[in-house]
Amino acid sequence: MQQSNILLIDDDVELTGLLSEYLSVEGYQVTVAHDGEAVAAILSRYNFDLILLDIMLPKMDGFEVLKEIRLRQLVPVVLLTAKDEEFERVYGLELGADDYVPKPFSSRELLARIRAHIRRENYAANRSVKSILNIGKLVVNSNLREVFYDGMLLALTDTEFALVEMLALYKGKVVSREDISLHVFRRPLSEFDRSIDMHFCNLRKKFALCKANNLIRTIRGNGYMLVQEWR
Repeated sequence: MQQSNILLIDDDVELTGLLSEYLSVEGYQVTVAHDGEAVAAILSRYNFDLILLDIMLPKMDGFEVLKEIRLRQLVPVVLLTAKDEEFERVYGLELGADDYVPKPFSSRELLARIRAHIRRENYAANRSVKSILNIGKLVVNSNLREVFYDGMLLALTDTEFALVEMLALYKGKVVSREDISLHVFRRPLSEFDRSIDMHFCNLRKKFALCKANNLIRTIRGNGYMLVQEWR
């Protein structure tokens, strides 16, 4: 699997050293910049999957750097800030940041947010380049938002279509409930949320009408999978 590239912009040398080492162990390629003025040159030479940006920077503050980033790339940007004020958070989001993490932060929480943003970007990229998916007797047309099985058009709701499309993109692989909640319902998964199960129950009933009872498999404790071969 190709490594994701992260740009870390922070003037705290000790923090960037520790964070770079931690993220490298987790499989990421990390580039570090210690001031805002260096960012333009870096962005002109490299593309990144995610940028971690401190607000309090020398020479050029994080908000100005964020404006520069948005002129050049649509990469997800997570703000790192010691300021826990609403104005700072809102202003950063209005300028185009995707998320923020107040300092001091948990490395595990930051890693979870990084993974979520990169997964979301990868899913969007896969979806944009694969407008029609053919999997055996199943055809998923993302442009028309239609699903056919063995030539029969299924009457799906928008949510049901989004679920089938996501499973089709990752056919043969387990898609976690957490990822489904993030990408389809646009919210983190809550502990007692059973709406995903309800939608899959309705989907199975509709596929059963086409005699595709075993198309979607529940992987207990993990998520759901679209099987590549079925009877």
